[in-house]
Amino acid sequence: MTSVLQPRECKVTKKPQKSYGFYLRIEKDTAGHLIRNVEKNSPAEKAGLKDGDRVLRVNGVFVDKEEHAQVVEIVKNSGNSVVLLVLDDASYQKAEKEGVNLEELGQKVSTGQQQEQQSPPPMANGAITAVPQPQLCYLVKEENGYGFSLKTTEGQKGLFIVELSSQGAAAKAGVQNNDRLIEINGKNVENDTHEEVVKKVKKSENHVMLLLSNEETDHYYTSQKMVLSKESASLRLLPLKPRLIEIQKGKNGYGFYLRMEENTGDHVIKDVDSGSPAAKAGLKDNDILVAVNGEQVDGLDHESIVGKIKHSEAKTTLLVVDKETDAMYKLAQVSPFSYYYKAQDPTPAKMEERVELHTEQKVNHKPRICKMMKGPSGFGFSLNMIKNKPGLFINEVRNHGPADTAGVENNDFLVEVNGVNVMNESYDKVVARIQDSGDRLTLLVCSKDAYKYFQGQNIPITASMAD
Repeated sequence: MTSVLQPRECKVTKKPQKSYGFYLRIEKDTAGHLIRNVEKNSPAEKAGLKDGDRVLRVNGVFVDKEEHAQVVEIVKNSGNSVVLLVLDDASYQKAEKEGVNLEELGQKVSTGQQQEQQSPPPMANGAITAVPQPQLCYLVKEENGYGFSLKTTEGQKGLFIVELSSQGAAAKAGVQNNDRLIEINGKNVENDTHEEVVKKVKKSENHVMLLLSNEETDHYYTSQKMVLSKESASLRLLPLKPRLIEIQKGKNGYGFYLRMEENTGDHVIKDVDSGSPAAKAGLKDNDILVAVNGEQVDGLDHESIVGKIKHSEAKTTLLVVDKETDAMYKLAQVSPFSYYYKAQDPTPAKMEERVELHTEQKVNHKPRICKMMKGPSGFGFSLNMIKNKPGLFINEVRNHGPADTAGVENNDFLVEVNGVNVMNESYDKVVARIQDSGDRLTLLVCSKDAYKYFQGQNIPITASMAD
């Protein structure tokens, strides 16, 4: 029976900062991680990938039953080359019907080829965990500066973050003690002197964008012979993000104009009609256009972009940023489209399927701010973690205790302590923060489902999302 099922191993290699030329997605009522929209003459097509293929293994690791966000993350973090073991659509459906063990099937094909592949991503309790990534952090200067110092470490490249102020701008942006500094405002500073780096930070005035790595990330990238750069960075800590807006065409069109600004070359939304489809969808005057129906507009002439919007039959999907968000991405020298590329798995043309997939998840997605006063027996909850898994969660919430009264629930994930993001901090450090907070404590928490959703969509969880 299984002899006709022949998985194919496709090694896809791309040029730095270019795409592989395919989308990896999940679809409603369809099993597996699907290859879609294979671009002509792309690395994906040349490697033999075909529309409808199901991904069984990534770099030798069986992923068919893994969460989609994890699979996307592994592919995304494979550098410029990824090895995919795939099965065509008809064979996959046949295997599903006959109850074929796809893991065994894939293993037979992959035997002897493991040595050529990159080492598999980290595992915890048999499950794939997120691959370490450098972080982009956007710091907004406060009265006391940015709230960190820099030091050199003998025998190690670059400068390291030290003396991080717990309530300072850097801590609020997600910077951690002992993070290694790679870039400032999009420029590599690994070979700069302490004096040169300090000068660059000061020159940046009130905002600075840092690309940072830590010991785990450095080790992983060195072992994989991969180069640390902003292209591989996680954007989840950035406070501002692009907006994906889907507009249904009305009787009189979409209800806005698009103008090109001569001095910047930006394509800017103007004259959004009150009550129009564009206004109802959330489009605003002076929004800057990044992409139309999943295609980046950078490099396209104005007429081509207007034509793409006009020729959308019933609806158009626009990726836009406001001026503040645009300035933040320009500081990092990263396109806002890269946030979209990392956060969105489906193609924009199939947005309705993505919305259907996540319909149930949209319930209770808002994080909650919980303020409490210490009682005779403390705050009335315990903090827990699963070994080798990211995130701290709350349990043993005492009935009618301070935490319970403040709205904290068992299995809530902890996001912030007294306004400081603690999602990447160690257990001991977070416990110390809580103990040092005196009689008053403010937590930002979210449910387990919300945490999974936000992580999967690469959306930073912030207090501004709470009611």
